[in-house]
Amino acid sequence: GIELDLDTVPVRESGMTPYEIMLSESQERMLMVIRPDAADEARAVFERWGVDFAVVGRVTETGRLVLRAGGAVVGDLPVRPLVDEAPIYERPYEVTPRPGPLAVAPDGDAPDAMAALQRLLAAPDLCSKRWIWEQYDHMVMADTVQPPGGDAAVVRVHGTRKGLALTADCTPRYCAADPASGGAQAVAEAWRNLTAVGARPLAITDCLNFGNPERAHVMGQFAGCIEGMAEACRALEFPVVSGNVSFYNETEGAGILPTPQIGGLGLIADIERMCDPAFRAADEALLLVGDGGGHLARSLYQREIEGREEGPAPAVDLAAERRHGDFVRRQIESGRISACHDISDGGLLVALAEMALAALDAGRTIGARIAVPADAPSVAGWLFGEDQARYLLSAPAAHAEALVAEAESAGVPVSAIGSTTGAALGATDGAALTVEGASAISIAALRRIHEAWLPAYMAGEAGSSAEATIRDSV
Repeated sequence: GIELDLDTVPVRESGMTPYEIMLSESQERMLMVIRPDAADEARAVFERWGVDFAVVGRVTETGRLVLRAGGAVVGDLPVRPLVDEAPIYERPYEVTPRPGPLAVAPDGDAPDAMAALQRLLAAPDLCSKRWIWEQYDHMVMADTVQPPGGDAAVVRVHGTRKGLALTADCTPRYCAADPASGGAQAVAEAWRNLTAVGARPLAITDCLNFGNPERAHVMGQFAGCIEGMAEACRALEFPVVSGNVSFYNETEGAGILPTPQIGGLGLIADIERMCDPAFRAADEALLLVGDGGGHLARSLYQREIEGREEGPAPAVDLAAERRHGDFVRRQIESGRISACHDISDGGLLVALAEMALAALDAGRTIGARIAVPADAPSVAGWLFGEDQARYLLSAPAAHAEALVAEAESAGVPVSAIGSTTGAALGATDGAALTVEGASAISIAALRRIHEAWLPAYMAGEAGSSAEATIRDSV
């Protein structure tokens, strides 16, 4: 039960009725449940920062919500009908039909891997968002220890060695193909991004954006995404602690793609053990955690390179997500890993390029050389497939063997796929990204392509300048 004394609630203007106080939707407010002996300590923190604070009630064992104002009881009702026995609103909906599998296309007609990589890095989904986040102060109080642009931002808990990791994730094209799988994937990717920096995932907040729920297929997308999210939250012990819903997002009768955006929060016990995507040194082993890949349906490669959007979303194995993520986090905590990046949009080759670009941002010119395994179903699938539960690690050669052995005993597939490289002696553009048997491209050229699209678009040049940069580079 709950007892509230409405006379103690801070209000903006006098004369508000109990009804107005209880139903007001004023913003920037939080309701906390704290231990009674901690009330004075909490008050001191709030007063230090000039924030209103008031003890407005207490939790009881009565099972009733009791409201008091002006010395009288103004509300008294049982809690159970509001929670455990709350009625469920059953709006009619249509289950989204699941697309059938696509046949693996032969590699004979596939474009050059590096040409495809350039096209992907200049796409709106993957291009650098530096133009946005450099316009805002993301270093307030100098507690930002991992800035935007990586898997998750990390902010130091002021005055401590702890860090809070934060990420926001969703892949609407997956949700459109299979809402349940897409909802689960959004939660799993947030979990992976927190794990990739060494954080223990704690909780999520969701922002559910959909079209008109009075349309049966839209309501079906909404229901499916929530079912997938719930399954993933249970499997990953990653609870939803807040959220909101935005419906009727339509233009001329056409709804947006189903977009259950997931904001994830994790905790790093010691920021000295934090990890990021940037390569640290040349001659380190590159290790792929998870299966080799091959799922191109609904991928950015399929959309940007093949010009189509067909087939099912990638399968989400939540047991594998948990197993692989827990393993990666242990390796980060042990200090064996020097860089880590989850593999998502664009697949393995994009993740590799992003790690090299992150190193360049940190002032380190480091490239990489990888080899496509002979048993890969297709070169394009292995390089650009968006299979889930995967990470790309960079580790000193001295640690790689022990890491692979531990992975085998933990039932986690890990394979060595190449190594980092230094700047080539005398090379004009420094280090390169190379796929053995295919072409290579300098990291500096990838940087120009990656940075070009968004500033050009915001300057009103659409994609023309970025496309010209790609053509010149190729």
